[in-house]
Amino acid sequence: MAATTTTPGRRIAQTAPPEAYFVVSAIFHYLGPAFAVLLFARVDVLGVAWLRIASAALIFAVWRRPWRKVAGAWRPLLLWGAVLAVMNSTFYLAIDRLPLGTVAAIEFLPVILLAALGTRTPRNFAAIALAVPGVYFLTDVALQGDPLGVAFAFANAALFSAYIVVSHRAAQRGAGLGIDMLGTAMLIAAVVATPIGAWAAVPAFSDPVAIAAGIGVGISSSVIPYVTDQLAMSRMTRSTYALMVALLPATATVIGIVVLAQLPSALEALGVALVIAGVAVHRDAEAA
Repeated sequence: MAATTTTPGRRIAQTAPPEAYFVVSAIFHYLGPAFAVLLFARVDVLGVAWLRIASAALIFAVWRRPWRKVAGAWRPLLLWGAVLAVMNSTFYLAIDRLPLGTVAAIEFLPVILLAALGTRTPRNFAAIALAVPGVYFLTDVALQGDPLGVAFAFANAALFSAYIVVSHRAAQRGAGLGIDMLGTAMLIAAVVATPIGAWAAVPAFSDPVAIAAGIGVGISSSVIPYVTDQLAMSRMTRSTYALMVALLPATATVIGIVVLAQLPSALEALGVALVIAGVAVHRDAEAA
């Protein structure tokens, strides 16, 4: 009988802490959109969203051929695909009108409810009590500016919460099957997003730079972070993952420093410290 071998890559995937996968997801969650904003000068906002979704769907199709492994799960996949399509479109419409930090803060508001629903210890309540003001200080939340942008930001926030719920359910079936379900959902998302934004991407078809940039946005925004989300969620409770989303605005600040040379104020630095303290204090009851 042939011995079963485990490749180094699979061994690392199985033994790496789930928090490490979340950190990778957090970095690319806003690194990808930072590149997308630069692409807005060449392609309409909805066109960029469609390029992101379509390129990610193509990559999953070639890489996983996921439709062969998800028979019987079409109802949640249809929901997941619709959420991905509309969530990505509203997110880009929001960051086209509002600062990225403000959109990040609004995105966190309903997610904290998911964290609170899973909180049953004083320690975890303290973690949320630290993280919420930290996000506020970090992003200086203000519902001022473009009202339509605020509406898109709140729509994206609600859909992001739905994404966490649906994605976490898939991840609980195992990271491998979860990634295959994600790939199928992304193919569905491409179908849903086509009437929304394909028309806006037409000018990019004659621009090789825009096409290459769109594929890069798809990889950095929809392939890497969503796959690492599945790897993290497969070993995290939903409430723990939701609380760790508080790190996203902090990540946005770091990316602002590195990519855009935007130094944080003292209040923003305090926000980063509070968010990190909140995540450090939180204890996953199941893991404990």
